Amino acid sequence: MEALHEENIGCPYCGEIINVLIDPSDVDQQYIEDCQVCCRPITFSISADYEGNLLVDLQGENEG
Repeated sequence: MEALHEENIGCPYCGEIINVLIDPSDVDQQYIEDCQVCCRPITFSISADYEGNLLVDLQGENEG
């Protein structure tokens, strides 16, 4: 089991930098987590590049 990956992200709504933990087993998954500051729903899309580095894409509820 791989360790959780700590990532600092900018909320697409309020712009605050928040700290989230990403589970490497979530690669090719999408889930929703609320911003810790403004409580709005952020859609996380987790993927990996060809070297295995985690990539995190964020979207607000009206983006797409």
